[in-house]
Amino acid sequence: MKRRLRSVRARATLAATVVVAIALVAAGTAVVLSLRFTLTDKADAEADAVARNAASALANGFAYDQLNLPDGDENPVEVLDRDEKPVAVGEDVEGMNVTAAASDRLNSETNDDADDRAEGDRDTEDNDALTTGKITDETWYGEGTATVEGMTAKYRFAAVDVITPGGVPLTVYAGAPLSIEEDAVDVALTTMLIGLPLLLLTVSGVTYVVTRRALRPVEGIRAEMAAIMASEDLSRRVPEPGTHDEIARLAITTNETLAALETSVARQRAFVADASHELRSPIASLRTQLEVGAAHPELLDLDGAVEDTVRLQSLAADLLLLARLDAGERPPPDARFDLARVVAQEVASRDGVTLDSVPSVEVHGSRSQICRVLGNLLDNASRHARDRVAVTLRTAGDQVVLQVADDGSGVPLADRDRIFERFVRLDESRARDDGGAGLGLAIAKDIAVRHGGTLTVTDAPGGGALFELRLSRSGGGRSR
Repeated sequence: MKRRLRSVRARATLAATVVVAIALVAAGTAVVLSLRFTLTDKADAEADAVARNAASALANGFAYDQLNLPDGDENPVEVLDRDEKPVAVGEDVEGMNVTAAASDRLNSETNDDADDRAEGDRDTEDNDALTTGKITDETWYGEGTATVEGMTAKYRFAAVDVITPGGVPLTVYAGAPLSIEEDAVDVALTTMLIGLPLLLLTVSGVTYVVTRRALRPVEGIRAEMAAIMASEDLSRRVPEPGTHDEIARLAITTNETLAALETSVARQRAFVADASHELRSPIASLRTQLEVGAAHPELLDLDGAVEDTVRLQSLAADLLLLARLDAGERPPPDARFDLARVVAQEVASRDGVTLDSVPSVEVHGSRSQICRVLGNLLDNASRHARDRVAVTLRTAGDQVVLQVADDGSGVPLADRDRIFERFVRLDESRARDDGGAGLGLAIAKDIAVRHGGTLTVTDAPGGGALFELRLSRSGGGRSR
């Protein structure tokens, strides 16, 4: 049972059944109470009418034996004097027992001074309430039993005080049967006791069936995801139901996640393959030179070995930086620095680079990473420029714009997105030693994105390529 309750269907069915059961019990209780109160009020009105009918006759001077009292099995009536002795009794009424201690005289206010005037247990508001040939306005209600023709039953009683024209104080008790109320309440309770389990079974069955149908696509998604994990085939996709509901959106999001994961894995595999290929060349060259040097020390190309080692070290550093960027490395939230100063220092260390910059502008981010972006852009521009490389730093609203332009051949329009991919070089015929590994612009692009900025390439005004880095002056780096 515990394992079954782990199912969403079972939990939903149980929850729906419990909620409906509580609602039905509450509603049934309210119906029974309302029915009981309604029938009790009806019995009170009936008993009050019978009691006042008899009291009216007594107030008009009718003798006790001339009272037209109803049959006792319908409305038992009893007239009591001030000593609570019966002076008139309805037909076939053998006895009445009014037990109204809790509900007696609900519509009146007791008056202790009236106890000396009339009957001690039926108070009135004042001594003027009972006058010659008059009926009191108050009616007292209670429950009790009456025996009629040997049969005892429950009744709802009404009591009315009256004074005859002769000044005799009397109390008229009249009852209305509660059998209708009891029968109606019993029928309602029986109906609920039979109907409630049937309704709960219906609710449980319908909820289970509906929930199973609603969750069937989820099971399909789960099964397909399990198959994808088992086969490691990220090109597969989960089924998307045509219901346009939350489950359909879940399937769409799952497929989008699989697509992104497939792209990421493919990119990672390509990265590993390209990195291995790029590392193999300097390692092989370095090994060859070392083996030659070991066999023939006089032939050792020490400068070449150092150059290959530096290139290998640089490539390893680039790969390590890309790995950190892929892991989501971002600058500290409170890191800020003067970009104008960084640009001025970098340009001053290079020959043939002109600078047009604002005096000072502060940005949020990593100083070393932004300096790496500028260095990569300058290295790329120097390799392609014929005579001139120009750097411009300005502000545009809440953004800082850093531009690096050269007077080379420029970047074809079709390749302006591809050059920011890893290990991509447009001049494939060029020697690798001169062109690098094709990671500089990819690193610059990733750093720009991690800092919440953009890096694009267009045509320079005088010909050549214009690389433009835009950063927010207020910060706010985002993850990709």
